[in-house]
Amino acid sequence: MSLQIKVCGMTDFNQVQSLAEMGIDFAGFIFYPSSSRYVAEKITAQEIELISRMEILRVGVFVDEPIENLFKVAERWKLDFVQLHGQESPVYCKQASKYCKVVKAFRVGNEDRLEELTLPYGEVDSFLFDTKAEAHGGTGLKFNWQQLSIPLTRPYFLSGGIGPEDVNMVLDFNIHADKLFAIDINSKFEREPGIKDLEKVEQFKNQLKKISHE
Repeated sequence: MSLQIKVCGMTDFNQVQSLAEMGIDFAGFIFYPSSSRYVAEKITAQEIELISRMEILRVGVFVDEPIENLFKVAERWKLDFVQLHGQESPVYCKQASKYCKVVKAFRVGNEDRLEELTLPYGEVDSFLFDTKAEAHGGTGLKFNWQQLSIPLTRPYFLSGGIGPEDVNMVLDFNIHADKLFAIDINSKFEREPGIKDLEKVEQFKNQLKKISHE
């Protein structure tokens, strides 16, 4: 099975529509006010309704959001997944998972032991591994993917500084990555924060799908 692709940090309705038309699997919307890709008020309620009818899954990205507000946003935006990118506890994640599908993100540093980080989060649907940095995502920085060469209990998204030139690196890693099912791309495919270079996205998608089927 070929790897799926998530394009995160979307802020423009027309670009989301283009992603759906080119066969991208997930669109990520950031609901963290400190992010330069904060989506609130950039896409209208009417556009949200249209997006919900597209063949692309909607992922809302949150950082330590009060859980009642998380539920309200997930319902208004008709989210398929919530991606929790802060210090959300296993109890919080378990509560959220009763309402919607949950992706728990982990920001990986060189000294982190991923077995210990992920073990308490058995209630979530999938993990996402990103690079540890001051900013929450969209840093353009990679971490050492070999840290993921351990038994993991959930399928995961691979994130953190993946660019158009990394297709072969991703596919080489995928050979040994038992639970990897999707690639998360963001800042390396942008013209400016929140606005993607759709030609780069489509080229990456075509290369990834073509080579993985050979």
